[in-house]
Amino acid sequence: MTGPHIGIHATAWTATVVLGLSSVGVLGAGTARADDPIDSLSARQIADRSSDALRGAHSMHLSTRSTPADGGTPTTLDLIVDRAGNCTGSLGLGGKQGSVRIVKRGDTVWVKPDAQFWKSRDSRVGSALASILAGRYMKGSASDPRLSNLASACDLAAFQTVVSDNAKTDKGTLTKGRKTTLAGTPVVPLVRTWHGQKVTMYVAATGKPYPLRIDVTGGSPKADATVAFSAFDKPVPTTTPPPDETVGINAQETRAT
Repeated sequence: MTGPHIGIHATAWTATVVLGLSSVGVLGAGTARADDPIDSLSARQIADRSSDALRGAHSMHLSTRSTPADGGTPTTLDLIVDRAGNCTGSLGLGGKQGSVRIVKRGDTVWVKPDAQFWKSRDSRVGSALASILAGRYMKGSASDPRLSNLASACDLAAFQTVVSDNAKTDKGTLTKGRKTTLAGTPVVPLVRTWHGQKVTMYVAATGKPYPLRIDVTGGSPKADATVAFSAFDKPVPTTTPPPDETVGINAQETRAT
């Protein structure tokens, strides 16, 4: 046996986020004074400023929900992350795949899959590991190949780099909507349509022009997703699971064989 490999490709949620940002963020779109009201700018200028604001954030709260093309159970993510790779939150894998709690500080990561997660894996090994954990976190190095895929979800710096690399698209039609409110916050919606896909990004109209939400619908293959951004530059909580709620991943491997 090779141990309790948590083979979750966390890049899936990153792709969802980038899908929206790469479809909307358009750079190099003319000049505007820094003190211009955001809703007085062109769609491209707003997208430019929003992309810059997002790339400049040191930490944030990310929340995603993505419905598969077959209409199955959505996958979800709820994470507070920072540029240093610290994070805390959870990933919902959709369907009968269960969910996983995750805490990462530096190179150490704690993960706690739920009972459904283990049921969806190898029945013998899954049952053994679930019994060993008994509701506790599994602890190991973020570079451990059994945990690295999951730990990669905490890399805000890498996410921001992807956003930057994909922010120069000029595909489809980009339009600016009328200023409105989103959960009581003034925003300006930007809408891009391309090949049947509609991406709507709501940009804060006061303070820094952060993107606050991105909705993606349609396209081929069909992609329905929502990504919400909040708590910019607020630190990731430093609390980590205590020793009595933790089992080392190597100890688990030995006991599960």
